[in-house]
Amino acid sequence: MKDDGLHAVDRPSDEHTDLPVRGGDRSELRPPLGTPGGRRSYAPGRRIRLLYALLLIVAAAAGGAWFAGTYIRSPAEMAARVAPPPPSPILVAVEKKVLSADVVTRGTARYGLPQPISLAPSPLKAGAGVVTTLPLRNTQLHEGDVVLTASGRPVFILQGKTPAYRDLVPELAGEDVRQLKQALPRLGLPSGDADAPFDQKTSEAVSTWYRSRGWEPFGPTREQLAAVRALERDWTDAEKAKAAAAASVDTARVAIDAARAAAAHAIKSAATDNAARDAALRRLPAGSRQGTGAGNASALMVENERAKARLANSAADAELSAQIAAEAQVALDPRQTETARQAANARLEMARAAQEKTRLEGEMAVQAAERDAALVARRTEVSRAAELSARLEGNRAVRAALDAQGLAQLDLKIATQRADQLAADLAAAKGKLGVQVPVDEVVFVPSLPVRVEEITSAIGHPASGTLLTVTDNQLSVDAALPLEAAPLVKAGMPVTIDEQALAIKATGVVETVATTPGTHGVDGFHMYLGVRVESTPVPLAGFSVRLTIPIRSTSGPVIAVPVSALSLATDGSSRVQVMQNGALEYLDVRPGLSAKGFVQVTPVTGQLLPGQQVVVGYNNPGGRETQ
Repeated sequence: MKDDGLHAVDRPSDEHTDLPVRGGDRSELRPPLGTPGGRRSYAPGRRIRLLYALLLIVAAAAGGAWFAGTYIRSPAEMAARVAPPPPSPILVAVEKKVLSADVVTRGTARYGLPQPISLAPSPLKAGAGVVTTLPLRNTQLHEGDVVLTASGRPVFILQGKTPAYRDLVPELAGEDVRQLKQALPRLGLPSGDADAPFDQKTSEAVSTWYRSRGWEPFGPTREQLAAVRALERDWTDAEKAKAAAAASVDTARVAIDAARAAAAHAIKSAATDNAARDAALRRLPAGSRQGTGAGNASALMVENERAKARLANSAADAELSAQIAAEAQVALDPRQTETARQAANARLEMARAAQEKTRLEGEMAVQAAERDAALVARRTEVSRAAELSARLEGNRAVRAALDAQGLAQLDLKIATQRADQLAADLAAAKGKLGVQVPVDEVVFVPSLPVRVEEITSAIGHPASGTLLTVTDNQLSVDAALPLEAAPLVKAGMPVTIDEQALAIKATGVVETVATTPGTHGVDGFHMYLGVRVESTPVPLAGFSVRLTIPIRSTSGPVIAVPVSALSLATDGSSRVQVMQNGALEYLDVRPGLSAKGFVQVTPVTGQLLPGQQVVVGYNNPGGRETQ
């Protein structure tokens, strides 16, 4: 029964039939020392070692098979591995969206550009005042506010693009007056037609404006009043000169009439003398007017005078003879008284004197006739020259009188013009005597309200030049554009302003695009870009933000697909591959705007709706993707 004993020893009990796990207690494989048989058996250890050896052989065989399977390929397997895998399409949904091509850049937000507030000296005042009050930094200034005071006078701020450059006085017109008249109604003070000059209604509005702010309006100055009085005196003198010139014109008119009358009289007298001489010649016998003409007539005139002298002498002799006879008769008559005798002697003496007188007169008449006969031709020439001289002298006198009248009329015209000009100057000066706005009491800025940015003056300093700097509350962004992008951006384009890191989103509009590189602080390879911020939920001043400017956009949402979905057909037309009822179909389309990886498409045939699937490429199971 030895074999049974051995068999009993080699077959352990049930509690030792399971193989222990690696690392277990191998003592369980050995029977305990007090087992039947009375000795230690080592057969189970050999069986375990045999089992381990078998396991190692199986593992080695499996490793060899894996090695052979990895590096050894059959032709069929090699062909299967290099064959292309079945592709699978990559599908993307069609979208309906607004497409836009954008220019993107960065910029820094700021308040409006600084605007200096400066005062010009007013001719209405003796000199620049002294600054007496100044605003605090960051003070908000609204239209009609007092910016500062100078020598106890206010300096108001109003809206207007044209800066104050002259005193605003009544009767004045211009763009600065228009700005004033447009600002007053905004302050609740109607000032009449904005295009009309500075009138009485404007003066009343300005006066109310000043007093509503607690200030006395600026009225006429002493210099203006003195100028008005001087103009009144000058105008009075001019009116007197005008009246004197008018009287001179009347006098000159009378002088012309007198000169014409005198000239006519002198010409007529000379003509009458010539006519008398001509008539005397015509009264001569016909024979005497022939031959030598004036010479024969002169001779006859001399003979005539001699004959008259002889006749007069004969008559005087006869009278003397009669008186001699009468005196002798009286002397021989004793009856005659002495008085009669003396009277007869006196008559005799008178007859003798008359005879002598007649003789002398006859001789003188003959001599005068002989002298006239000698000068008759010259007298005729002199007489005609006298007539011509009288005519010329009359014309000269009339011309002189006319010239005097012209000078008098010119004096009257000059005096009238001066009087009219002085009257107009006087009316203008009187019209300016109302309420006025000195140039150093108002400043115009393009937009309001503004905030005080910097104080450049101090109390006690002269109120002239730049006194402070303000900025408007309009946020702007300073940016730069590359040279190639600058021509695409135009003023008025919308701008999207954002900064994801700061959660900033705002909108704006392009305000300025420089035309020259390197201006406004940008380098020579960029163009300055100015953007006006329209709306912002948070203050942006000082922040660096991103600017997105759509330079081209669809008018509204359009059908769009990824650019990779678009392909060309053999005829050159464009098409997309669409998933229709589980199958892929090509659809001809007309492409439009392309932006941000998408392209607008319009189906030529059929329809393409948002949500439909289009192919943008194919997936390779080997890990490669094709498009």
